[in-house]
Amino acid sequence: MRRRILLAILLAVAVTTCALGIPLGYVALQLVETGSRDTLRARVQQIGVQLDDDLANHKLDIDKLQLVVQQNARLVVRVPGHPVETLGPDPGPDPLAEQIEILQGGTAILEVPSSPTRAKQTQIAGLVVLTIALTIAVGSAVAIVTANRLAKPLGHVADRAARLGAGDFRPDRQRYSVAELDRVAEALDTSATALAELVQRERELVGDVSHQLRSRLTALQLRLEALVHTVATDEEASTDAVAALEQAERLGDVLDELLAAAREARATDAEPLDLAAELPAIAGEWREPLRNKGRALRVRVQDRPLARATRTRLSEAIGVLLDNAMRHGAGTVSLSARQGDATVAIEVTDGGTGVPDELVAHIFDRGVSGGGSTGVGLALARALVDSDGGRLELSAARPATFTIFLPVPRADEVRGVRWPAERSPR
Repeated sequence: MRRRILLAILLAVAVTTCALGIPLGYVALQLVETGSRDTLRARVQQIGVQLDDDLANHKLDIDKLQLVVQQNARLVVRVPGHPVETLGPDPGPDPLAEQIEILQGGTAILEVPSSPTRAKQTQIAGLVVLTIALTIAVGSAVAIVTANRLAKPLGHVADRAARLGAGDFRPDRQRYSVAELDRVAEALDTSATALAELVQRERELVGDVSHQLRSRLTALQLRLEALVHTVATDEEASTDAVAALEQAERLGDVLDELLAAAREARATDAEPLDLAAELPAIAGEWREPLRNKGRALRVRVQDRPLARATRTRLSEAIGVLLDNAMRHGAGTVSLSARQGDATVAIEVTDGGTGVPDELVAHIFDRGVSGGGSTGVGLALARALVDSDGGRLELSAARPATFTIFLPVPRADEVRGVRWPAERSPR
């Protein structure tokens, strides 16, 4: 992009400079020659007047015209019936000459060397070329500055769009003082917020639907089990009840597979991550900001837990929690990870006063904040974690402890085989 902008501006400068500079140079050269010829014409007209007076008095004497002819010039007078008279030295090859008619059908020709005029034209041409070169140089400098000024924001916008596609829904407040690019940045922030809300609503919808269906299905299974025992004496009814119970159990399995497929479809970019390597790298970006506030960041990772997640989403989600601990917490911030049977738990805690009781139930709601912030960060962090099939919870209010639960990758995933993006329920 930077190269294209630079070439476009340089091409425009070069075309404009040549379109103006070449005609300007040509006109300047013509003006120099025209000025020299006008001066020469005025002198030869003055000589013609004197010669006409002499011819009228029948006394042709060109020697007295020496002052008018001047040095390095030559006067040639041709009058029919009279010998050709010459005054002055040879002006050399390709002289500038002006001619005028005099009495008795004669002519007077005044010739001067062309070298002074050509030298002046050369100076003018050099000045025009220098002006063109200087214009191109200034245009190149402006092009480089402009290309850098436009290419860097465009690159940042492209990176922002890529992060948005990777699931980073956090708003980016950087602006570029370019109206069009600022509008694109605003649109990306709006899209990020809308996508985060969409993911959050999807999560809530899946949770509500799964809870309702599972509750109803459990109740149906209990009724069918009771019916099996009730009609045990009736062979036909008992067979139907057992078949219905089997169908309800199969329906439960289908529901589980559908929910698992929905979670995996949201996490198509997830991959097995070694948290023993990932967490220290993420924490490294926050040590200096916390140190500037006189606080420390401690990382504890038990063994080498593996979690299935998207690197960028996990980094951004943990970044939100660490930023929240830095802004609203106190004391040492701890980032730890431990592995369970089916999930990996990542905890972020600090030594502050914790979350007020009135905010505990709404801490992940958008717009809810106890410290005067926007109340967007935790909602977005939960959406990011949820996009990878995990969940983010407030494990303890005092001290504030946030826990990210991520699924453990399967053995085939650890070997590098990607899990299917879609699953077909049986």
